[in-house]
Amino acid sequence: MRSHLFVVITALLLACSSDSSSTPDVVQEGTCEVTDESSSPSFLARIGCQKDFNALASEPLDTSIPGARSVKVVLDRFDNDTLYFQNSTRYAIHYEFVSANLSGGGRPIVGSLADFNQTEYYSPDRRFLLGSVTYYEGPDVWALEIAPYDSASASMVTRLYEAVRDAGYFGPALFFHPTSQAVEAEAKNLPTSVRVKTTAELFAAIDYQPLNLATSVGRLRFIKAADLATTYLSYRDIVVLDRIPNDISVVLGIITEEFQTPLSHVNVLSQNRKTPNMGLRDATTNSQLRALEGKWVRLTVGAFDWSVEEVTSTEADAYWEAHKPVPVQLPAADLTVTDLRDLEQVVVEGSGSLRDAIKAAIPAFGGKAAHYSVMVNTPGLPIRKAFTIPAYYYVQFMEENGFYARMDQLLADPEFQAKPEVRDARLKEFRKAMEAAPVNATFQSMLKAKLATDYPGLTMRFRTSTNSEDLEGFPCAGCYESHTGDPSDWEDVLDAIRETWASIWLFRTFEERAYNGIDHKAVVMALLVHHNFPDEEANGVALTANPFDPSGLQPGLYVNVQAGGDAEVVHPPPGITSDQFIYEFHQPGLPITYLSHSNLVAEGETVLTPAQVFELGQALDRIHERFSPAYGPKAGNTGWYAMDVEFKFDGEPGQTPTLTVKQARPHPGRGQ
Repeated sequence: MRSHLFVVITALLLACSSDSSSTPDVVQEGTCEVTDESSSPSFLARIGCQKDFNALASEPLDTSIPGARSVKVVLDRFDNDTLYFQNSTRYAIHYEFVSANLSGGGRPIVGSLADFNQTEYYSPDRRFLLGSVTYYEGPDVWALEIAPYDSASASMVTRLYEAVRDAGYFGPALFFHPTSQAVEAEAKNLPTSVRVKTTAELFAAIDYQPLNLATSVGRLRFIKAADLATTYLSYRDIVVLDRIPNDISVVLGIITEEFQTPLSHVNVLSQNRKTPNMGLRDATTNSQLRALEGKWVRLTVGAFDWSVEEVTSTEADAYWEAHKPVPVQLPAADLTVTDLRDLEQVVVEGSGSLRDAIKAAIPAFGGKAAHYSVMVNTPGLPIRKAFTIPAYYYVQFMEENGFYARMDQLLADPEFQAKPEVRDARLKEFRKAMEAAPVNATFQSMLKAKLATDYPGLTMRFRTSTNSEDLEGFPCAGCYESHTGDPSDWEDVLDAIRETWASIWLFRTFEERAYNGIDHKAVVMALLVHHNFPDEEANGVALTANPFDPSGLQPGLYVNVQAGGDAEVVHPPPGITSDQFIYEFHQPGLPITYLSHSNLVAEGETVLTPAQVFELGQALDRIHERFSPAYGPKAGNTGWYAMDVEFKFDGEPGQTPTLTVKQARPHPGRGQ
């Protein structure tokens, strides 16, 4: 059995009905059952004091709420409702404890793990009632929880709640915390004596949110997100922001007063850079941080707490020299490919590994097109027909218009190198020149013929696919910008292509490459081309694994989805929330734990229907398995593995919107 992990993230959550307004009684410790502090019993029948709880508790595998500790509980209905608080460090899951301590010797034999899971979480005639008592330090809440897929009735929950309440010194303060939609629905049938505390209420009492776990040393600066457009940051800054910015140049750490989502653009950047990222309520007025403003500090973002301390400039310089990025070597461009190639033929799978086949395609077609090609050749995966414009034509454009020579002049200019405001201004001029330059006539003829033959009458999306994105070691998610063109207005197509090529020279992207020691002129851009999504009903991002479960004991799919419109998912406008949920696709009943709800749909509704969620789950599962030979367990990876997936739900008027996968790339994880 996989024990329940409490998962909570980063946006204003929709509360279900509860009776949590009543104030719990004061908790008073009683007589301790554990008298020897060095002892660690297999179980206790009662929890008389904090020391008892600590002797049995484990840190939850999910670390999204810092400071939480949990003890699993088992109520044996066969043995007159005997209650066991199990040693949750010694026995990580309920099955391990039950099979070791409650099987045989006059008791019924506990069978296989598979049988146990099927019976003890879904059968109305189950022998055991299973749950966990979790203490959440931030909100100061004691909560009884059952697994999100547990089909226990309200009467079963009440029976377990009352037993735990009566056997724990924390009983007067005990709440029941529903952990999924299904459990929330059943919780509405609980008697008023069982007080309910929602995820929303727990989350509202948390002031610290660890996003990317890391340590770095930099100069602490306070900046308003609105001022980032006119404020230049140093590589060695650690910034405190009032809200989540849509974009930010390279820094060594980020603290936002507004909480983030795991797939926010800022967090993806932090994960790519392996730098600390956290949310902290009232960060801009935090006295500890304000006292260190402008000073060199060491910031540590941990799973359960954070710390900041002043260091000397000598220590800061030594840290930078020891930890500055190792220069990244990009795959050398392959300029021998000149055909406009359909995606089915981009990655050639054969005798070698899938990873080698992807790597072989990147020099000519870029990372995005290579991963897209693998998906196109994945049976049953909904994905649009596409082709690529190879990197050769970007290089041709740059050479024919003298842009490489012009960039050499910029790179040799000391003022350009020394002053970020000068770099920003000169790069804008450079992009403007690219956007007005002529495009090779022979290439234009080829492209016109391709679009007229294979995509007649369709507007087209020209998407970046470089040898410096979606790669191991330098994912650079969001570094470049894609554009749409309408072939009925040919100049519109040329504008889209030139603007997309020019995005190589965006200021933030230039800074990201400089930080990683990348040769700017080594970057080449192919284009991934397909019909665009003009009026999608929903757009989203997802991970093919649970980002809060590095152990694998609570697998799930993480989904962040928003209703169609102008609100983006990864960096929405202020005040806009999206649907975020963990989908336990491999559990019976396919439970969904909603972490937040979109405020762009009616209250009580969700962006996706249950049928659409299942359709998405099937696709994410196929993607996870498909890329495992390149990045996952089938490639020998025993650590974190997930694919970062973008998707849309789109349909013609009057039709039910269906899923289309846009892209997939390996995800770097959330740090250590």
